[in-house]
Amino acid sequence: MATDELDPGPAVPDRRSPLPLWAQIAADLRRRLAAGAFDPGFPPEHHLVAQSQVSRHTIREALRELRATGLVVAERGRTSFVDRTRIEQPLGALYSLFRVVQQQGMAQHSEVLRLERDTDARVAGHLGLPPDTELVVLARRRLADGQPLALDTTWLPAAIAAPLLAVDFTDTALYDELARRCGVRVQGGRERIQPALPDPRQCALLGVPRHTPVFELHRLGCADGRPVEWRESVVRGDRFAFVAEWSPQRPDLELTAERLPADQAPRRPVPRRGAVRDPR
Repeated sequence: MATDELDPGPAVPDRRSPLPLWAQIAADLRRRLAAGAFDPGFPPEHHLVAQSQVSRHTIREALRELRATGLVVAERGRTSFVDRTRIEQPLGALYSLFRVVQQQGMAQHSEVLRLERDTDARVAGHLGLPPDTELVVLARRRLADGQPLALDTTWLPAAIAAPLLAVDFTDTALYDELARRCGVRVQGGRERIQPALPDPRQCALLGVPRHTPVFELHRLGCADGRPVEWRESVVRGDRFAFVAEWSPQRPDLELTAERLPADQAPRRPVPRRGAVRDPR
């Protein structure tokens, strides 16, 4: 195995932990992957067995989990290798896509599609503002290592965000500029994530064929307890993954089932004439 000065080194699993050995090893491999430990090449199974002091079966279970999430790729006749095109984002934390891409060791770049003042009654409603409130709209195509990753549109009240109209957002983070130029720091909020299929325009901008799954994100960002940001994003499902971690000490992941809007709810089929109705 090649030695990398960034490698934080393997952690021997704790056999007293309620977490299975393979799960501990998988988590440790993810930690080392994030630190760039395996950029020169992913180690073979027998090296991982010696490092972790477990059986080959346990290592294979850990690797199966990493392959299932797409972090490690295995091809017949070849040593496993790291897939650097996929980006992971933990759930339950405020994040900046700009920072997430950079932390994965990839080059971040944005193409600004729209940056202007406008009004939007629907968005104003999300922000708890009057329908005719003037907003700053920023729409971007986000790229990682030169390849399309996401489409991102953000609305902020012009009363606080007007200075952003002078910013070149091709290589800078919105939250950084919002804090530096406007004195506003987004500290929390709520984000809803759901799978979807992109429309033709989104397919063209993301460089994906029709029927390629994407994530739709709707975020309400807050500063000092008040809404200041409404964001709608479409993220490529083949390049991005959301990861949840929890423990007895941090049971802070909340999953909720939401009722679909009336125009999206599945409709019951109308029975044909002469058909027997379901007595239920």
